[in-house]
Amino acid sequence: MKSKRAVPDKEEPTLGLQIESPGVSAQNPISVSDLTSSIRELLETGLGEIWVAGEISNFRAPGSGHLYFTLKDPTATLTAVMFQREARSIGFALADGQAVLARGTITVYEARGQYQIQVAEIRPRGQGSLQQRFEELKRRLQAEGLFALERKRSLPVFPEVIGVVTSLQGAVLQDILQILQRRAPGLRLRVRGVRVQGPGAAQEIAEAIAAFSAEKTVDVLVVARGGGSLEDLWAFNEEAVARALAACGLPTISAVGHETDFTIADFVADLRAPTPSAAAELLTRDWTEWRQIVAKLHARLERTTRQALGDRRRHLARLASSHALREPRRVVRQWAQRLDELRTNLYGGIRRALQSRGQALRSVKARLAAHHPARELERRRAHLAHLAARLRTLGPQGTLDRGYALVLDGRGHPLFHAKKEMEGQPVRIVLSKGVMTANLVEAQPGTTLVDALHPRPDQTPAAPTKKPKPRRKIAGIPPANPA
Repeated sequence: MKSKRAVPDKEEPTLGLQIESPGVSAQNPISVSDLTSSIRELLETGLGEIWVAGEISNFRAPGSGHLYFTLKDPTATLTAVMFQREARSIGFALADGQAVLARGTITVYEARGQYQIQVAEIRPRGQGSLQQRFEELKRRLQAEGLFALERKRSLPVFPEVIGVVTSLQGAVLQDILQILQRRAPGLRLRVRGVRVQGPGAAQEIAEAIAAFSAEKTVDVLVVARGGGSLEDLWAFNEEAVARALAACGLPTISAVGHETDFTIADFVADLRAPTPSAAAELLTRDWTEWRQIVAKLHARLERTTRQALGDRRRHLARLASSHALREPRRVVRQWAQRLDELRTNLYGGIRRALQSRGQALRSVKARLAAHHPARELERRRAHLAHLAARLRTLGPQGTLDRGYALVLDGRGHPLFHAKKEMEGQPVRIVLSKGVMTANLVEAQPGTTLVDALHPRPDQTPAAPTKKPKPRRKIAGIPPANPA
């Protein structure tokens, strides 16, 4: 900054004034914000966009999607930030210790007064880093199943239109055209020219694949490029190309580099060709080869036809010499006789079957009549009446009706044994009709039914003496003299 801006030129009027810039004196200080903003403008406009080489340390990836890390070398460090929009385009995983190349703008984080690089693009540094990116993307896509054999499609045997995604300036397209013209001049070719290396090449290749897939105007699609280093072939190791091949609705062939070169596109495509020329040969067969195959098929068809005609002639000769054709009337008469025999057997079988079925029907009718519900109900009722009569006869009431009686003690329990200790106690005698109450005078435990029905004179119980009832005393009247 300039300390003072004076106007010494005498031709220009100054009115004796001097313009002083902020910050050059205590009377006119500059604020921290203004100073930081001035430094930021100087850095951004003075350096512009630059490439910085360094090693990543203090890497952080918060949930916002922005990436924060430090670029360092043996003697210095530089704070770096990569915002979410640019971070989405990274094709490999960042980690501490990686050597990278970062493209961005030097700016100032004004809240801390700290200068930093705002990264717009980041790449691994050196061959080892590219191979690391290759292996990381290969492992990730393989885990997603993009290399699985079951998703690979077979190529058409006779393609009519072939699509090619390659550079229009290279020798690859000329090699493919020469092979197709020599081996299958009737095939048509549709080509989409793209860049096959450098920034933006992967996006162009992916867009060309998606366009062919959407149009459906070709039978098979070839993605081709000549040989080169890993850096030269890197566009075919980008995730965008792999995703486009996986989503393509056409059978795809990857023909990138030489036979020893492998790219991610080779693993995702339905078929890998060692070279672009090999891809053209895989899709076509030499017409001489096809003529030989057709000649063999023609000879086989002619041989098979002759054999079939010979078999038919021999069969016709056998028919011509058969008795059926020499004496047709006799054959017809034999068949007529056979028909009569069959008719007789048929009628006899029908009659026997009808007789058997009729006899079975009559037997069923007889069984049904014997087990008719009315008769069965009548038999059930008679059996029920018989059981009711037996129940009445054998039941308690029937026993009482035959002259027996039921003797109950004072608690209503039936008496089965004669016991001396029950003499003088009241009992109830249940008869067929009616109930009597009595006092037990004498108990004879050893007496049987025969003894009870025919008692001996010495066993006849004496009549109990009747005691006179005592007279009640009436007040004021003396009792009568018994004498």
